[in-house]
Amino acid sequence: MSSENPRVRPVHPVDAHVVEVPVDAEVPVAEPVEGADAPLDDHDPAEVRIAFLLFPGLTLLDLTGPAQVLSRVPGASVEYVAATPDPVPTDCGLALVPTTTTAASRPADVLVVPGGEGAFDAMLDPEVIGFVRREAERATWVTSVCTGAFVLGAAGLLAGKRATTHWASKPMLAAFGAQPVEDRVVDDGSVVTAAGVSAGIDMALWLAAELAGQPAAEGIQLQLEYDPQPPFDAGSALRADTRVVTEARAEAEERRGERVQRAAAAVIR
Repeated sequence: MSSENPRVRPVHPVDAHVVEVPVDAEVPVAEPVEGADAPLDDHDPAEVRIAFLLFPGLTLLDLTGPAQVLSRVPGASVEYVAATPDPVPTDCGLALVPTTTTAASRPADVLVVPGGEGAFDAMLDPEVIGFVRREAERATWVTSVCTGAFVLGAAGLLAGKRATTHWASKPMLAAFGAQPVEDRVVDDGSVVTAAGVSAGIDMALWLAAELAGQPAAEGIQLQLEYDPQPPFDAGSALRADTRVVTEARAEAEERRGERVQRAAAAVIR
């Protein structure tokens, strides 16, 4: 055992205090978590602690894709963290059972935040934002998949950084001071964002190489037989019909834009 975990380096979010969401109704402020600042004396350097954040309405593949990859990293210890121990409904009707709560989780080396429509409510939840900020202060990697990037943005982690998310909502990342880019996986310092849904698998393989080396990551890819050969070349907004893309982005702005502006207002002052 060692008191120093070589995989942990601090990530300092912008203005890292409990977010005060500017809404008409009073929003409860998350209470300080007992033991949140506890030392990492019990952290075996050979162990890679990976925490997946759960919230209602998350997109299932955003979480399970990276989980299939990262759980196979040598030394991986995976936790699924939610506000309560109750099952968390996903966007496809399947519920996930947390293994721990935001109040009881151990400090993570890697934090993974999935997306989904629920992310736009999660980014306005003080408990969620408090948890993400706390973990960002002590994790090596803070990552998101798809619209999980908006949770990172609401936590103040994307200001001045290059980032990506689902193509339909990507322009809205600028509200958090981020520079939206078209890449499928974007690493900017210790913050790593992945584009829509299936891009989480690519991000996780990239991260597996960072954690355990390329041969180990290639071995994981082979174990999963991840060799995509889709029947259609229709998976990228860069190649899709311009009209369809424009209409979809306008629809995403209408459905999500007001919540994004509220969350951004609490971070960018």
